[in-house]
Amino acid sequence: MFGSLGLPELLVILVIVIIIFGASKLPQLGRGLGEGIRNFKDSIKPDEQDEGDKEKDEKKD
Repeated sequence: MFGSLGLPELLVILVIVIIIFGASKLPQLGRGLGEGIRNFKDSIKPDEQDEGDKEKDEKKD
C-alpha cells in the first residue's frame, strides 16, 4: 500500500518540485542528480584497470 507510487502521486510530486524550484531550474537539478548517480555507480564499481593489473601480475609469477 505505501510502497508503490502511481501516476497521480508522481504528478503531485512533480508539481511541488516545479513550484519550489521553478521550471528554469529543472534541467540543472536533473543534470546534478544524474551526475550524482553516475559518481555513486563509479565509486561502488571496482576499477577495471586495477583488476587488469592484478591479472598481469599473477601471470608473471
